[in-house]
Amino acid sequence: MTIGQNREPAIPPRRRFHLFRLALELVGLATLVGLCAGIGGFFWFAAGIDMEERPLSEKADAIVVPTGGASRIEDGLVLLGRGLGQRLLITGVNRSTRAEELARLAPQNATLFACCVDIDRRALNTNGNAIETGVWARRHGFRSLIVVTSAYHMPRALVELGGAMPDVALIPFPVISDQLRAEPWWTSPRTARLVALEYVKFLMAHVRLRLDPPAHAAALATAQSR
Repeated sequence: MTIGQNREPAIPPRRRFHLFRLALELVGLATLVGLCAGIGGFFWFAAGIDMEERPLSEKADAIVVPTGGASRIEDGLVLLGRGLGQRLLITGVNRSTRAEELARLAPQNATLFACCVDIDRRALNTNGNAIETGVWARRHGFRSLIVVTSAYHMPRALVELGGAMPDVALIPFPVISDQLRAEPWWTSPRTARLVALEYVKFLMAHVRLRLDPPAHAAALATAQSR
């Protein structure tokens, strides 16, 4: 047997060209499908953002407010004052912010801080908010929470909180900003960018919770052991 007898026959140049063009077409098709799915998902996400405040009469064991806007805290205190929850957690508070400053946001309910408001200063993002809220809810034995956050932030907050507390019922109470109330998001470049950024973060949260559950479980365990 001579050397080279077992070599596979070379692919003719014309066939290589057709295979290369087919590969490019498949990549282009996959890119187009992905782009259409992303755009469709974005409009589905945007359509689900509340543009008007909804009345809430349903009670829960407690209330959680991730920081990010003064009106969130004020609305959370109002709900607490109405007796819709036993306690309120404000999570992600800046270390330099004093409780007295937060109490002044809703002076009519300021006395509630002494008995029924807890402040978390560890969380630095929405994932951290969810982890710290999970620890707090388990510590108190809460099985249902009213979630008070901005309307555009609500979908991601529910994903993160649900990942940290799959056994806790979450009741959304979206806070509508003046800008969202005054004009549709697509008429304002600034609001459109904000919604688009939230959509990307929403997808990233979904992917992270699905692809890396051990890391998420480890973070929860670390927080619970403190």
